[in-house]
Amino acid sequence: MEPDRLSGRVAIVTGGGRGLGRAMVLGLARAGASIVATAAHQRREIEAVAQEARLARGEDCVWPLVADVTRQQDCERTVEAAVGRFGGLDILVNNAGRGMKYVSASFMTKPATFWTIEPETWRMVIDTNVNGPFLMARYAVPLMLRAGWGRIVNISMNHETMRRHGFSPYGPSKAALESQTIIWAQDLAGTGVTVNALLPGGATLTGMIPDGVPEAVRTGLLDPAIVVPPLLWLASPESDEVTGRRLVATRWRTGCETREAAEAAMDDAGWTTRTVARQAEGDDR
Repeated sequence: MEPDRLSGRVAIVTGGGRGLGRAMVLGLARAGASIVATAAHQRREIEAVAQEARLARGEDCVWPLVADVTRQQDCERTVEAAVGRFGGLDILVNNAGRGMKYVSASFMTKPATFWTIEPETWRMVIDTNVNGPFLMARYAVPLMLRAGWGRIVNISMNHETMRRHGFSPYGPSKAALESQTIIWAQDLAGTGVTVNALLPGGATLTGMIPDGVPEAVRTGLLDPAIVVPPLLWLASPESDEVTGRRLVATRWRTGCETREAAEAAMDDAGWTTRTVARQAEGDDR
């Protein structure tokens, strides 16, 4: 995608300081977008990403903001920051999430049984991974509707991992997010605002991997930058007819036309804006 393909577009990337979030912020910046990058606590991380983008673009294009997606007022403040700093909002990437390391540091080798999980830990993961995207979208969508165009990209994971033994509540939280993706796409059918899910396609080197994982295991993990090509396509007008879909980054075909690459990455059947509109109207043809 050309360096200026998203010039003039404004994005929010939650959880933008590390892992997938950092890769997506830098990818959007390279494509010409302006971005509000949030982190719940680590200001230093998002400031470092903003500086890296500034050096690459030669201008201030990333606004770092400490904001917790579980807090309604922080979500509202994040959307207001996008408008106040960059003049609007076109793209929302719901990436902030809490993973299994908050349940157990040994979750990769010793599955946690759901009845042993502390209720406050369960609530924290669900609140971040399910309620956070809702709160962010709740404040972002009215702006997109007024503009007649917008993108919501929800960061998901493999279906196999959603159902993996010992992966509560992380797996259920992402299953709920994918349900939200399809329902929101139907709610927004015909408005110019699309909603899609994007996932790396395998275990990825992010902050959700515990510090004690052996180096041999870490070297086999996916590079977070793998999600950037499909994200940039989803954020562009090329994807106007695509909504309610899930794209798997490992299936993206490099070296071919972007539409062909995108079709290879799609992991479900035949959803377009027209299909979603028919579903919303109760037409199951």
